[in-house]
Amino acid sequence: MTTPQQDKSTAAPPKPWSKRTWAAWLCTLTCCTLLIHGYHPLAEDGGLYVAGIQYTLDPALFPHYTAFVREHLRFSIFAPAVAAAVHVTHLPLLWVLFLLDILSIWLTLFSARQMLRRILPSASSAAHLAGVVLLAAWWTMPIAGTSLLLMDPYLTARSFSTPLSLLAIAYTLDTSYMRAGLCLALAALLHPLMAAYALAFLVVLLLSRATRPLKARILSWLALTVAALALAALLQSLAAPESSAYRAAAITRYYWFLSQWQWYERFGLLGPLAVFAGILYLRRGKLSENAITLCHACLALAVIATLTAGFFAHESSAIHLVARLQVLRLYLLIYAIMTILLGTTLYQTSKRPRLIAAAILAMAAIMFYVQRQSFSLSPQVELPWRADSNPNPWVQAFVWARNNTPRDALFALDAKYVNTNGEDAQTFRATALRSALPDYSKDGGEASITPALAPTWQPAADAQRDLSQLNDTTRDARLRPFGITWMVLHANAQTAHPCPYVNRTVKVCSLTP
Repeated sequence: MTTPQQDKSTAAPPKPWSKRTWAAWLCTLTCCTLLIHGYHPLAEDGGLYVAGIQYTLDPALFPHYTAFVREHLRFSIFAPAVAAAVHVTHLPLLWVLFLLDILSIWLTLFSARQMLRRILPSASSAAHLAGVVLLAAWWTMPIAGTSLLLMDPYLTARSFSTPLSLLAIAYTLDTSYMRAGLCLALAALLHPLMAAYALAFLVVLLLSRATRPLKARILSWLALTVAALALAALLQSLAAPESSAYRAAAITRYYWFLSQWQWYERFGLLGPLAVFAGILYLRRGKLSENAITLCHACLALAVIATLTAGFFAHESSAIHLVARLQVLRLYLLIYAIMTILLGTTLYQTSKRPRLIAAAILAMAAIMFYVQRQSFSLSPQVELPWRADSNPNPWVQAFVWARNNTPRDALFALDAKYVNTNGEDAQTFRATALRSALPDYSKDGGEASITPALAPTWQPAADAQRDLSQLNDTTRDARLRPFGITWMVLHANAQTAHPCPYVNRTVKVCSLTP
């Protein structure tokens, strides 16, 4: 006769959840992710992408400095695809963006679930859910010092290239190479650079799978490291000479250069390696071959990317081609895989699963607090039907400019306006639908990856430096050569020019003849 303890130890494992149960969980987590991390469609890089979509829908927009709106359209179908969705659905653009953002959240969580099925097939459905929930909780976690988030609180091409890349990895683990190739091809159409790094991930993954003994794997990784460094050296030697304007744009991107990272950002490169090493050690003998291979591939890729950046991405270099490629963006996939593996492993190894659940909820609460601090004057979720009622004073000024200035107006703003406290990184062009002189922050990023824009960017950004602190004589002397007709200044800026719109933070002023 068996004892209760024996009955418990020999009990059948819990039955996996049905597809309907998983669908309900993914939909619930999608809504929770949106509420916890927020949605700000016209902020940060989201605003850059949206301006490109707006230009695709109406090429008469942004008649001045148009290159800064359309440059990133050359290599991606993202803007044309979203514009096509607007035409097909007959919905306003902001509605389409909102729905696509929800879809991208669901697809990312779905891709996490698909990967867990392949790397930890013996884990319970509840353990898989823990991995997906941790990904949702850490959604907007910074990726070391790369200036990337795990996922953005707005829609960009990365919103779809990331889950497609994760699906490509999952299908490769499953030897479903046709599906993997299709996902990778779609990712390449949306974001070629991130898809290239996903391809590099697949190469390392397949090579690791082909060399089963650990010593053979290490030798193959050493060969790949040498090949990557040799390729970087070759690209650097063949690169065209850079103009002084481009070098000025390149060094504004501090996140390209490891030497400019803070100590805690560098720790962000080591953290995932420690997690993978810990999982391999603590779960040795219990991990599937797919899980071991994936952990090894992540470790190898992290080392290769870090060495490449360390050797070739220096602000003092005469050539910044390798820096411009931002090889450390590979860590985006590494962080995503680390997160879902960590969540599942913690649930499996913990004797108190409820404590793990409470810890994840606490982390989600912290992320919510961080997002509220980052977008303190904007709604947590900027709903499409309330776009013009955003209480952010900068957005109110931009909306006034859209409704009360000519379509061919050319605006000047402080060069670093998106970095101003309380501005919440809301972008002028996408909100106001008006042309603006290139700024230091966002347009500087465009110039740094497109050298041809740098000679246009540098004088415009210099002319707008500390714009609100200048007197009219100096300000006018800087701006009139560019044909500026309107300015957005801080509310306390001194000017004799008429300012038909003023709120507590900013004012919109006409640069009279």
